[in-house]
Amino acid sequence: MIQNYNDFVETLLSAGFSMAYGGSQGIYSIIDWSWDEQPTYETPIAFHTGNPETDPWEWRMRVLDERNDIAYAKLFFKKSGFITKEWYPYFVAARRKRQSFSEAYEDGIISHAAKRVYDVVAEGGAMPTHLIRQMAGFSAKEDKAAFDRALTELQMRMYLTMCGKAYKTAKQAEGNCWASTVLCTMEHFFGDDIIEQAEKITAESAVQKIKEQILRLNPSAQDKKIVKFIHG
Repeated sequence: MIQNYNDFVETLLSAGFSMAYGGSQGIYSIIDWSWDEQPTYETPIAFHTGNPETDPWEWRMRVLDERNDIAYAKLFFKKSGFITKEWYPYFVAARRKRQSFSEAYEDGIISHAAKRVYDVVAEGGAMPTHLIRQMAGFSAKEDKAAFDRALTELQMRMYLTMCGKAYKTAKQAEGNCWASTVLCTMEHFFGDDIIEQAEKITAESAVQKIKEQILRLNPSAQDKKIVKFIHG
């Protein structure tokens, strides 16, 4: 029965992972309703109020700003979700299968558009999406869809992750403009030890461990959904 931000963080650290908001997608979500729906229990939680204690929309950036043990990105079903640092190596092991980025690209697993984006971020460090798009050469309006697909692909493959937000100008920060998401490599966000941990885990054992945890959180989760959730 989540009542505030601290309840959410405590539950997430125990669960290990969660869909973001708007439904569990048949797996698991700590906040399983969206801004235009009513929760199933009494709670002060409400979307888009700006209250950092009770607005789940604020929690997305708050965990990134205040903590170093929770990742938030497009991680499941091409939708947003959370994974704790404890569980992150298992998802990396399951999805990367001990392949480096260059190996995945050479094998055709990573698209050329995604490589353009990744190369910019890997070299430049944490960067806002509007700058990444410019530096990776996605300048024309017709390229927006390809750029957005590349960002999602890299997050789902767990090569890039969100690490904050930024405004183009100080004036925008003072107004009501939407902030630009800042992305960085997974290693930049969590450190190289995440890769070292993941390389010690076989893909098969990672899948089994995640599946067991999913069934603890949601015993009625269906195998087809579980497979898609784990592998992206």
